[in-house]
Amino acid sequence: MRRGPMAHLQFLGGAGTVTGSKYLVDTGKIRFLVDCGMFQGAKQLRLLNWGSLPVKPASLDHIF
Repeated sequence: MRRGPMAHLQFLGGAGTVTGSKYLVDTGKIRFLVDCGMFQGAKQLRLLNWGSLPVKPASLDHIF
């Protein structure tokens, strides 16, 4: 049985903290973010919520 390429999973946030997690899934046909979380806690973390997303929103098909 021939299989196509697997989807790629990329971690985009939440490292070193519990909040702010983001996961990009790219199947080659669709791209979507899972858990586009916000940072909470100290002001230094909360300020990260105002930064740009690590991917262009127009490049996404869905956000879950």
